[in-house]
Amino acid sequence: MSEIVFVAKETDPNEGRVAASPDSVKKLKGLGFDVVVEAGAGFLSRVPDAEYEKVGARIGKIADAKTADVVLRVRRPNSAEIAGYKSGAIVIAIMDPYGNEDAVAEMAKAGLSAFAMELMPRITRAQSMDVLSSQANLAGYQAVIDAAYEYDRALPMMMTAAGTVPAAKVFVMGAGVAGLQAIATARRLGAVVSATDVRPAAKEQVASLGAKFIAVEDEEFKAAETAGGYAKEMSKEYQAKQAALVAEHIAKQDIVITTALIPGRPAPRLVTREMLKSMKPGSVAVDLAVERGGNVEGAEAGKVADVEGVKVVGHLNVPGRIAASASGLYAKNLVTFLETMVSKETKALALNMEDELVKATALTHGGAIVNANFEPKKKGDL
Repeated sequence: MSEIVFVAKETDPNEGRVAASPDSVKKLKGLGFDVVVEAGAGFLSRVPDAEYEKVGARIGKIADAKTADVVLRVRRPNSAEIAGYKSGAIVIAIMDPYGNEDAVAEMAKAGLSAFAMELMPRITRAQSMDVLSSQANLAGYQAVIDAAYEYDRALPMMMTAAGTVPAAKVFVMGAGVAGLQAIATARRLGAVVSATDVRPAAKEQVASLGAKFIAVEDEEFKAAETAGGYAKEMSKEYQAKQAALVAEHIAKQDIVITTALIPGRPAPRLVTREMLKSMKPGSVAVDLAVERGGNVEGAEAGKVADVEGVKVVGHLNVPGRIAASASGLYAKNLVTFLETMVSKETKALALNMEDELVKATALTHGGAIVNANFEPKKKGDL
């Protein structure tokens, strides 16, 4: 009998994405799995149940999760969902484990082998499974679309018989995956774009997209990147110099987009009220780190707030705002990762806990928490 993959319908009201596309279902079938998709799972991503049925999936109910060997999700399951999975099942999702150690412990207690897609190592072999990149890419694009929507002027320069409309000035803070896509999108829309980042390697990438790079380029800046490619926390002195340069620059901008997020940490504060105050009334700031406390002072999660006359956009789950595109990429990330857990000879699940991808992403297995970073905090721990 074939092993069963269950694709869950998300229960979070802010989540429009789904963990499978018709293409990924086809691939799962090719790997030898029976695929059950919960009814309506793809509705908000514009994938009707009939599209899944066409490629060989069965449309089921939440109760079908009980028989599944693998459960694919976008977000971590809640307590009721965990109770509906069989012990020993593999559950793969964006788990958001930082600060949610109790939820991780609950999955361990239920005997689940839980994997967090966002812990995927940034190595060549895992590029096609890198969910942070696939989703951040779309978040960067959507940030510009949201900014353009809130900004009550045109972005490109327009020369008309009735006069000239000047190009909007867009400043992107953080030139990682989301930032680079934001730069590219704002440039496509005709804005004059500048960007900043604390990683020296970003300077070339920013310039290659036709944007101007803004940073204090001293010795500390030249040594500022971790081995994993993330930005390093800078000294207080550097932060003060950079903040002064940025404050001066922001005063001349129409749109600011912030993308700075270090996994597992509160978002660094990049834009203060004072900086917002210096901007022209009606300017826009989009904060892509609002779920972790925000880069922009005064940003409110899930709202467009008016702070010092600037519209501060704090939408939650920005990739989920373009669910159809985001789901297609996420589904590919998932199926590519799951494929590494399937034996080529037997076409059956063969979980190798020593595999570097499995080791990096595993939270729970065999009734225990297998990632030391997420063991529940004991009383007295800081």
